[in-house]
Amino acid sequence: MNTDKEHKKISKGINPAFAKGTTSRVKRSLDTDQLAQEIIEGNHTALSKGITLVESTVVKHQELAQLLIEKCLVHANQSIRIGITGVPGVGKSTFIESFGSYLTTLGKKVAVLAVDPSSSLSHGSILGDKTRMDTLSLNKNAFIRPSASGNSLGGVARKTREAIILCEAAGFDTIIIETVGVGQSETVVHSMVDFFLLLKLAGAGDELQGIKRGIIEMADAIVINKADGNNEKPAKLAKTAFAKALHLYPPKESTWIPKVSTCSAIEHKGISEIWKAIESYKALTQENGYFTKKRYEQNTYWLLQTVENSLKENFYRDPNVKKRLPMLLEQLSKNKISPFSAAQELLSLRKK
Repeated sequence: MNTDKEHKKISKGINPAFAKGTTSRVKRSLDTDQLAQEIIEGNHTALSKGITLVESTVVKHQELAQLLIEKCLVHANQSIRIGITGVPGVGKSTFIESFGSYLTTLGKKVAVLAVDPSSSLSHGSILGDKTRMDTLSLNKNAFIRPSASGNSLGGVARKTREAIILCEAAGFDTIIIETVGVGQSETVVHSMVDFFLLLKLAGAGDELQGIKRGIIEMADAIVINKADGNNEKPAKLAKTAFAKALHLYPPKESTWIPKVSTCSAIEHKGISEIWKAIESYKALTQENGYFTKKRYEQNTYWLLQTVENSLKENFYRDPNVKKRLPMLLEQLSKNKISPFSAAQELLSLRKK
């Protein structure tokens, strides 16, 4: 096997960098420099590579991803971040394609981070958002990135927060995050967006459920989708019902009064009104300082979340924990130890 010195000697005539004793750390830095520069120049392929790097669970990739994010961070934070949620079948993908296409006609650059549900058994994901948004995916001013949710909280891709930074660095001024619309995903998305939009259906039987789950309290706008054909009248009735329900909630800290409207994504009706509402929200919250305050609070939240995730990962990577965990699980299955005692034993191992 060749030594490092022999490798440099062999490579001298091929790559001058080796002759100068370039370290692997410098080489890695150059790689991230180039990738960051291509992302900043708006290269969609480079952006996809960057997000793939960010999503990787390989330790070396995570180190490179942090270098990349640091280089892109100075070019970020110049967008409006919009979260869109709703139950499966409400028409999120169709709405986003119609909404995103409309925004590009206004000269906006739109990035869609669509999280696909992963199977809890096979951990597989269809990642079919690009096929459902075929028109928008071909638009040069749009970028669609489907990501598998994996085991992350509420079906939200664990690295979506970092992906937002890369998209902003690439020049996208409107970031749309689509949730899978199940469980706690709405709460997680709410913690990373400026404006939270809830899509509903008229007569779907989920009006009361939506109120009970508290999603309406988070919403900055409620849109009754598929308000066309025979659904037009029920949609108007649903709009009135939700508008009345909003009066039951206390005023928002932002002083913004949530809007309720109807739209037809297929017929492109009501789309422009939704964007006007978002613009009004942004103007109001920037004027009263809430926009900046919310961004700061979100950054604080994600700092703490990152610390918690890192501690958890480091814990399970510990050799002593990896060795002892299967034994404790076996004892647990035979009722020879309680879950709490097993946990304390693992934690004491980590302290050593």
